[in-house]
Amino acid sequence: MTDPRSTAPKNVSPTLEAVVSGSTSFAAHLELAGRPVLVVGAGPDALPKITALRAARATVTVFAERALPSIQDMAERGLISWQRRTLDDVGLQDFWLVVAASNDAEIDLRTEQLCTANKVFCLRGSGLVPAVEPQTGTLRKPGGRVILVGGGPGDPALITIAGAAALREADVVITDRLAPLAALEHVLPGTEIIDVSKIPRGLTTPQEEINRLIIVHAHAGKTVVRFKGGDNFVFGRGGEEMIACAAEGIDVVVIPGVTSAIAAPALAGIPVTHRGLNQGFTVITGHVPPGDARSRLDYEALARTGTDLILLMAVANLGTITAELIARGMPADTPAATIADAGLESQRAAHGTVSTIAEVARAAGIVSPAVTVIGAVAGFDPKTSH
Repeated sequence: MTDPRSTAPKNVSPTLEAVVSGSTSFAAHLELAGRPVLVVGAGPDALPKITALRAARATVTVFAERALPSIQDMAERGLISWQRRTLDDVGLQDFWLVVAASNDAEIDLRTEQLCTANKVFCLRGSGLVPAVEPQTGTLRKPGGRVILVGGGPGDPALITIAGAAALREADVVITDRLAPLAALEHVLPGTEIIDVSKIPRGLTTPQEEINRLIIVHAHAGKTVVRFKGGDNFVFGRGGEEMIACAAEGIDVVVIPGVTSAIAAPALAGIPVTHRGLNQGFTVITGHVPPGDARSRLDYEALARTGTDLILLMAVANLGTITAELIARGMPADTPAATIADAGLESQRAAHGTVSTIAEVARAAGIVSPAVTVIGAVAGFDPKTSH
C-alpha cells in the first residue's frame, strides 16, 4: 500500500479536530488529507463523523452491514468506500485512524479493543469537527490577504461557521451597516474595525475608497475581512473588490453568505419556490428606476417571465417598478410582499398585490433594507396552499 505520507497534498493542510471524552481527554488537530481512515458503523452516529472526515479530505472507508441512505449515496458517488462487513484484525494496519461509531456500545468497545491490540488509534465516543480555517487552495503568499465574508440576512446566528472563524482571524474588519454587526463580538481584542456604510440619501463611502482601504491594509501584511450582509456576490460589489485585489496581487478567500434574496422571504414564511405555484424566481436590483438610462432590465420580459420576482434595494422605486410591470402585462392582482429588517427583532412584512404593495409598504413605514417578492409565492399560506 502506498504510504499516504508521501501522497498527501502539499499545498493545503485541512485538519480535523478530535476531542476524546473522559477524564484523560486530549484535543488535537489531525492532518488527514489523503490519508486512509476507517469508520465502523453507518448509522446516525456515523453520519456526522463521515462528513467531518470528508471535509478534512481523508480517504474514508466504512465497515457496516447496513447504511443510511445518505451514506449509501456517498458510496455510490465514489466519495467513500462502503464494505458490508464487520471489523476484524485483517487490514487494520492500513488505516491511520479508526472511528467507532456503530451506535452499539458492544461493537464500539470491541472496535476499540481490536485497535488497541493492533496499536492503531481509535476514537470512540468522541466529537469530530472540521478545524475551521479559510483556505485559498494555494500556498499563502508573503504579506496580507483579504477574506470576503457574507454575513447573511441580519441575525448574527445566521453567519456561517467559516465566516465567524474569519472574523476571529482578522486584523482588520471593513464592514457596513447591512452586516450582522452583533457578529463583531467574534473579533479579538485589538482588531481594527472600519465602518464604510453606504446609507441611502445619507453618509456614504465610495466603493473606490473601500477598495483602497482593503488594499492598503492587505499590503501592510494584515488579514483583512470585508464583512457584508447577505452574500458578497449578490449585489454586494464583491466582484469589484476581488478585481481590485487581483490587480494588486493580493490573495482573496471567499466565504459565501446566505443572500437576503432567499433568506428574507424564508424568514417571513414565504418559500421562493413552491411546487404548483412557480418554477423559479428572478432576482433583480431596484435601485435604478424604469426608464433610467442606467437600467438594463427588460420589464416586458420580467412581466411575462413566468417566474416570481425578488427585488432588492427597491424601496424608493417600488411604485414606479410595479407600475411598469403592470403596464407591461403583469396582472394587477399578482400577490406581492415586502419584508423589512429580515432576521432582526424589528422584522416586519407588508402584504398586498403588485398594484398595491408600494402603498401598503409605505403605510407600514417600511424603509431600506427590504426585500420585495412579486408572484404566486408571495401569497403562500401553509394553512391553505397545497
